[in-house]
Amino acid sequence: MSVIIRRSLQMLAGLASLGLLAAGGMIAAYIVLAPGLPSVESVRNVELQVPLRVYTAEGELIDEFGEVRRTPVGLGAIPPSMVEAFIAAEDQRFYQHPGVDYEGIARAVWYLVRTGEKGPGGSTITMQLARNLFLSSEQTYLRKLREIFLALRIEQELDKRKILELYLNKIYLGQRAYGVAAAAEAYYGRPLAELTLPEQAMIAGLPKAPSASNPLADPDEALSRRAYVLGRMLATGVIDQDRYDIAMAAPITADRHRRQSRVDAPYVAEMARARVVERFGRTAAYTEGYSVYTTVAADRQAEARRALRSGLHAYDERHGYRGPLAQLEPALIDGPREALLDRLSGFPRPGALRVGVVTGVDDEGATLLTAADERIALPEAGMQWARPQLVLSVGDVVHARETDDGWRLAQPPEPQSGLVALDPDTGGIRALVGGYDFSFSKFNRVTQAARQPGSAFKPLIYSAALANGLTPATLINDAPVVFTDAALEDVWRPENYSGRVFGPTRLREALTRSRNLVSIRVLRQIGISPTLVHLERFGLPRGRLPRNLSLALGAAEVTPLELARAYAVFANGGYAVEPHVIERIVDNDGETVHEAPKTESAERRRAISAGNAWLMRSMLRNVVEEGTARRARELGRSDIAGKTGTTNDQNDAWFSGFNADLVATVWVGFDERQSLGRYETGGRAALPIWMDFMGEALAGRPASEWSRPNGLVTVKIDPETGERVSGDAPDAIYETFRTENLPPPPAPSDEGSSGSGGEADTPLF
Repeated sequence: MSVIIRRSLQMLAGLASLGLLAAGGMIAAYIVLAPGLPSVESVRNVELQVPLRVYTAEGELIDEFGEVRRTPVGLGAIPPSMVEAFIAAEDQRFYQHPGVDYEGIARAVWYLVRTGEKGPGGSTITMQLARNLFLSSEQTYLRKLREIFLALRIEQELDKRKILELYLNKIYLGQRAYGVAAAAEAYYGRPLAELTLPEQAMIAGLPKAPSASNPLADPDEALSRRAYVLGRMLATGVIDQDRYDIAMAAPITADRHRRQSRVDAPYVAEMARARVVERFGRTAAYTEGYSVYTTVAADRQAEARRALRSGLHAYDERHGYRGPLAQLEPALIDGPREALLDRLSGFPRPGALRVGVVTGVDDEGATLLTAADERIALPEAGMQWARPQLVLSVGDVVHARETDDGWRLAQPPEPQSGLVALDPDTGGIRALVGGYDFSFSKFNRVTQAARQPGSAFKPLIYSAALANGLTPATLINDAPVVFTDAALEDVWRPENYSGRVFGPTRLREALTRSRNLVSIRVLRQIGISPTLVHLERFGLPRGRLPRNLSLALGAAEVTPLELARAYAVFANGGYAVEPHVIERIVDNDGETVHEAPKTESAERRRAISAGNAWLMRSMLRNVVEEGTARRARELGRSDIAGKTGTTNDQNDAWFSGFNADLVATVWVGFDERQSLGRYETGGRAALPIWMDFMGEALAGRPASEWSRPNGLVTVKIDPETGERVSGDAPDAIYETFRTENLPPPPAPSDEGSSGSGGEADTPLF
């Protein structure tokens, strides 16, 4: 017996010595490693990487940028059963240990001693958090020691709820998703609160191997991990047998989901992204959780995108069918469906076009099988535009688009377009579409394509004329001119679009009919230098304004955004605006770090006089009522004003127009300059897009009114001479003048000045 006691005491002494040695080793290791551990402050102030998100003015998501998909949520927003699922699967003694589960470590060490291999157990939720926050994932004993010491430090500084919250927001769960909220979106496309128990358990089983064993990468392994989690929840009493059985029988419902953008505005998102990167730096922009609220209105944006695409397709249909994308062999069409769909998925699908193969043709139309494995009935009416070039046969691969009138045969439009709409009072961009499809071309035609606006530039010249003493009734001779100017050509012989001349013409009539020769004479009369000074007040870049008479015909190169900015001056009563797309930027703590300047009415910079703006609106109303934009009368509105523009050889087609609430500019053309085709003027190619957009944008709104400013007088004039006449003069018309430019009254007649025309001679204010 004494021998047994003696040996027992010796073993206890040996174990005690080993324990002392281990404790001493741990203390020595802590002394060595502690200086390299994160500070207490960094543990308290840990920040999670959160992507940049861009929203509409109403708060609808447009897009997000960043490698990490994360949506931080408070612990209270995570279903308790999901929290318990993670604890059951990853750390059953989470609430008992101080950050390190010594029993678990002992089991892991004993496994290592017995097998010579690293085994399960030992890593707590706090240790995983420490590794995810501050350490690498390298498998070394030194890193494990750092992890243990850091876990102990975290538990000293943070309570258990905060540790759980950080862990459930930080942990990587596959599919670029970090945190449980992002995983819910990535796998199920729903918020956390809507997940079922088996879905919660599926996510809770991911930390062990998130990339390899998630339900999209390996469904069988994911089911095995889900079963393990549910089993631990049952064993620990979190769920009962009935819930366990139901959850175990549930099928996999995970699918590939992307955070759903509610608004299609990629050009806007890119503008916002670039601005945030410029302001905060690339790394901070993509990781610090900035939320950008733009000035874009979701409804206006959807209307603009639809109008632009519809207008380009209308142009494309006018210019004929170019044939099918390909002809598939019968063996592929009659073979396995998967192979056919795979082949169809390889064809481009710009915009909202569908790709399909013709599987049947009859007198009523054609039947298509799309790359998404859906059947489309393409009626004869939807193909009529392509006749006589169209001869469809089974096996043809074609595009189709869905319209309000049903499916139509389609093809990607060859030209491009840009549309931008501004609030004329604030300069906020309410809608912007920089091209047919951002995924195929990221070039933003609204902000980057500087093109000649043609006659759409003339209102700015006429505004300069009014500012320099001319009036809407001033007569300018519409007659041939010949200039010798080395800056232009040896000899320059400009013409009107019609090729005809009309003699002395009032300015109002000349703008309404877009007379080129009158515009040139107007510019020559007021002078190029005074005109350039005037144009700069609209915010136009002087460096791109030619210093010669071609300026009168819109030879300056401007972007659609710059032209819209200039027209906003007419719409708002004469004030310059600064176009902007970002209303405010909010950081991850909800603090506003940038806000668009708010300019009070008294502080706004006046570009032109109120009288000048009113007269220009009046003249541009005539363009819509009687001139090159009279097609816009179809909108049935009395508050629309604007101007068409067409450049030489129909290379560019424009329309810029407005009411008091919205100014919009549309450009249509080819990126590589070439003719749009005969008759493809601004009134034919661009105006319909503008009308389609503005018709929807202004639907249901009352007509806007512009109050007439002081200093304007309306009298009757002779339309042929522009001179003021008595009220009973035949064919007299009303015209408005600034008081300082009011024509003299007519000379008294032989019958005396108190004749029947005296009352009409009185100015109308």
